[in-house]
Amino acid sequence: MTSAIMLYRGIVPALLIAALSLSQAAANGAEGHWLDDFNDDIELYSVDGYRLLRYRSPTPATSEDAVTLSTAQLKQLLDSASPPALLDVQPLPWHNGFFVQKEARQHIPGSRWIPNVGLGELTTDQEQYFRDQLAISSNGERDHPLVIYCRADCWMSWNAVKRASRWGFRQLYWYREGTDGWRDAGLKMSTATPVPLN
Repeated sequence: MTSAIMLYRGIVPALLIAALSLSQAAANGAEGHWLDDFNDDIELYSVDGYRLLRYRSPTPATSEDAVTLSTAQLKQLLDSASPPALLDVQPLPWHNGFFVQKEARQHIPGSRWIPNVGLGELTTDQEQYFRDQLAISSNGERDHPLVIYCRADCWMSWNAVKRASRWGFRQLYWYREGTDGWRDAGLKMSTATPVPLN
């Protein structure tokens, strides 16, 4: 009798949980399982904290790894006696060893365009490419000011700033508004050419 009661007590809660889950799923209809909303946030980031998906979506207001600049602040820095180096990390498709550019890109004059270094996960070649371009842009000095950007609402620049910070670069700026903000302010732009990866 005791075994029967224990079995009954174990089955009833399990059935209730299953019934609740089924009713919730039915309420959601085509939207999917109710746990999907919670899993989504986890899947967006790597274990190291880099954004992996939906790179073009609203970004945080600031970065803990850099000073976040407005357009006016960036303009002031660029007009100063010691302007920072500009790194444009706007992505480009990669095919058979070449960047595939379907349309011209306009960016902030004087920028070095290094596509795809803001991906959440880099290949060995991409990582070396980014390290090399950081070294060139900073003249090998970890304290050299560097501004990293792409477009507005672009996680590529957020990732790239985080990665550069972890590699020891100490004077980083994140221009969150990117080329969209620069263009909307009516400031001069120039035609970009990506730095070859190899």
